Amino acid sequence: MTTRYANAAEALADVLADGITIAVGGFGLSGNPNDLIEAVRDSGVRDLTIVSNNMGVDGRGLGLLLENGQVRRVLASYVGENKLFAQQYLDGRLDVEFVPQGTLAERMRAGGAGIPAFYTRTGVGTPVAEGKPHAEFDGVRYVQERGIVADLALVHAHTADAVGNLTYRYAARNFNPLVATCGRTSVVEAEIVLNGHLDPDVVVTPGVFANRLVQARDRVKDIEKLTVRPKAEV
Repeated sequence: MTTRYANAAEALADVLADGITIAVGGFGLSGNPNDLIEAVRDSGVRDLTIVSNNMGVDGRGLGLLLENGQVRRVLASYVGENKLFAQQYLDGRLDVEFVPQGTLAERMRAGGAGIPAFYTRTGVGTPVAEGKPHAEFDGVRYVQERGIVADLALVHAHTADAVGNLTYRYAARNFNPLVATCGRTSVVEAEIVLNGHLDPDVVVTPGVFANRLVQARDRVKDIEKLTVRPKAEV
């Protein structure tokens, strides 16, 4: 059953604690659950493990939690846009596990589907595979990767209906559907919350995965790198 809350802070009040693992949707600054991230920052919880494609940029997205010194460990596939992330990693203040992007997505999907581990060729023979079990199938060597189950999942959706069914908008879909499934508690912020029900044909994430729901605040959407070019002549 999806429960609606008045705001992000209220939705997270009894599920945040020091040392928990949080899976977070987003790719760059697209599809970030910004209200929920800010509520985590404002709560002051520490020693967090964050599972996300990347850690935002300096001063935006998950970069806010890095600035506030709340993150101890990160599982991510790309961190190149955040100077503070790099500095904390090089200073030894941040424990980082780099995960190939497709493997990260599959680890979240597996965790959400109740699959404890799977085998992939990605990373075999590289530092990514060091210390992990290997097996051979049909003459090909594979590395075992564990499914990810987070204590808490933070999700940004475009539209949610009365029972928590979700749909996403364009590139903001990214990791959000996978994150929604892999949290023991999944908290969703949605730009539009319907009183009725979404057409079943457009539902991406069924409401069974959305435990808590808040209306996202209206805000200007951040763009990592704004590039413009002259409009082509027709």
